Amino acid sequence: MIKKGSKLYSILTGKCPKCHEESMYVNPNPFALMDILKIRERCSNCNTRYRMEPSFFFGAMYVSYGVGVAFSVAAFVISFLILGLSLTTSFVTIIVTLIVFMPFIMRVSRNIWINLFMNYDESLTKKAKK
Repeated sequence: MIKKGSKLYSILTGKCPKCHEESMYVNPNPFALMDILKIRERCSNCNTRYRMEPSFFFGAMYVSYGVGVAFSVAAFVISFLILGLSLTTSFVTIIVTLIVFMPFIMRVSRNIWINLFMNYDESLTKKAKK
């Protein structure tokens, strides 16, 4: 189980990278396509500003490329090497995998990007404030 306080916790859950208390996104569900990139301005718990500069999340596009390649390689290994499907079917499997997981890949890429610049601070959690 991934514990609060680790970068992986913030990356996989989309929680504030500083306090891990609140979701950074207006709608925490990555498959709500209308709200996929709607991010809060600040954390209501620790007041961390998510958009440090106007085009901050453009860097997440580079991360998205790497995450997409990882998903593609995994889809290829599973479809071609493990299941023994043809190359054409494996190619279609890769495309379908990228389309289905696109919202998740976009969110995880943003989470990875912001976690490169911010660290968890235990003193900001709700428990520490009480």
